[in-house]
Amino acid sequence: MHTTVHLLAEAPPQMLPARSLMAFTLASHIILVPMGVALPLITLIMHGYGLRRGDATALLLARRWSAVMAVQFAIGVVTGTVLSFEFGLLWPGLMGRWGDVFGLGFGIEAWAFFLEAVLIAVYLYGWRSLPARTHFLLGLPLPATALLGAFGILAANSWMNTPRGFTLDPEGNPVGVDVQRAIFTPMFGPEYWHFVVAMLLTAGYVVAGVYAAGWLRGRRDRYHRLGFTVPFTVAAVFTPVQFLLGDSIARAVFREQPVKFAAMEIVWNTDTRVPEYLFGRLHPDGTVSGGIRIPQLDSILAGFSPDTKVTGLTSVPADERPTAAQATIAHWAFDVMVGIGSTLLLLALWYGIVWLRRRRLPASPWFYRSAACAGVASVVAVECGWITTEVGRQPWIVYENMKVAEAVTATRSGALWATFGLVVVVYLFIFGSFLAVLLKMRTRWRLDDERGRGDSAGTGTTEHPETDTPYGPRSAVPAGGSPASGRGDGPAPAGEGKP
Repeated sequence: MHTTVHLLAEAPPQMLPARSLMAFTLASHIILVPMGVALPLITLIMHGYGLRRGDATALLLARRWSAVMAVQFAIGVVTGTVLSFEFGLLWPGLMGRWGDVFGLGFGIEAWAFFLEAVLIAVYLYGWRSLPARTHFLLGLPLPATALLGAFGILAANSWMNTPRGFTLDPEGNPVGVDVQRAIFTPMFGPEYWHFVVAMLLTAGYVVAGVYAAGWLRGRRDRYHRLGFTVPFTVAAVFTPVQFLLGDSIARAVFREQPVKFAAMEIVWNTDTRVPEYLFGRLHPDGTVSGGIRIPQLDSILAGFSPDTKVTGLTSVPADERPTAAQATIAHWAFDVMVGIGSTLLLLALWYGIVWLRRRRLPASPWFYRSAACAGVASVVAVECGWITTEVGRQPWIVYENMKVAEAVTATRSGALWATFGLVVVVYLFIFGSFLAVLLKMRTRWRLDDERGRGDSAGTGTTEHPETDTPYGPRSAVPAGGSPASGRGDGPAPAGEGKP
């Protein structure tokens, strides 16, 4: 406890508000990232299925998901821009000394954002104004631009974890930058693929969870079955892949960042036959209270043998490692992430076994209750993954090269706290507006579906274009008029609930 208090007393007073502001904005932005990275791919899978099968229901789902994708992207641009400014305003020491080394990643991400904005606009426009196949082909680059944006951000973050591609001059400034080595650091591959698959899982479970909730409310039509099946299948297929990638990145941390690994596993002294703790709290004297202790398991997981030596936190001085509190936070976040991943794996296996044996969706309400919760659980797992990455690296902002205290702004802490409060208010408004827009869209679509069912039963036409099938003829609006023919070579409208 004395060591922790001493380290906190040495920290600049502006470090706490700067870190709090950065943590809040990053935690808020990352909620949107899965939909931004993975929803374009899931939407195009549904879109392609609809074109291939002539399925009007699939095309309607894809069209609606594309509208959600556009709204989400707009909010993501705002929150992402705030983060970009914060890097320069809150951490001038980082950007001033190291920006020339790893800044290319942010440039790549900015260009990817620009391209994605253009492609989303074209994709939305194309539902009514382009031939069906042309529209679909123009949408295909969308997932690639989303992955390119993730590439830029993960390149920067992996460099901060394992900095490479430079040499230091006598004053300690980086020179002789090798861009390729700075981008493709030892942690880049494990971080990037672990992150991308996490986004696919999260987006799939979040979207499927909406339709699982509808199933629990008695909506068992084809629209809800298809809206559930496609994204959940994507998530279920990638869940075991993520389990293997998670194991891979943990081993990469063990090799490249042994002190961070010690924090994740609350290992105090370097030793072999190290036990694994499920949860538990590390104290400043190295003792662990609470949790479940499993003898030798940490060494076995790290190197497939109980004789594997695991580096402990005491292998470096106290001011070069996470505090006991920070290690406990990283450890809990890591355990929660692994626990959620293990639960999702069981859910995916449940789904896969039923489908392979009976060629149908599970019928148990408990399956759909679990599926409805899986989206929220996935978002929590993503948050925990970033907490593990960032808190476990402390006190370094550039691992073993620059500490957080050296990078922080000189702005007065009072001004930073005021800014933090203002940002919280603005973000509450932004996310509240986002939720209100989504709920309004859902209500309008539900009303349109009810009117569409009435029309297919012969009760007349509707003036709402949302009930029209994409690429099909529009409904007649003028009284006594004839329907206007829509453009495209896609399928004609189908009845509600029929392909």
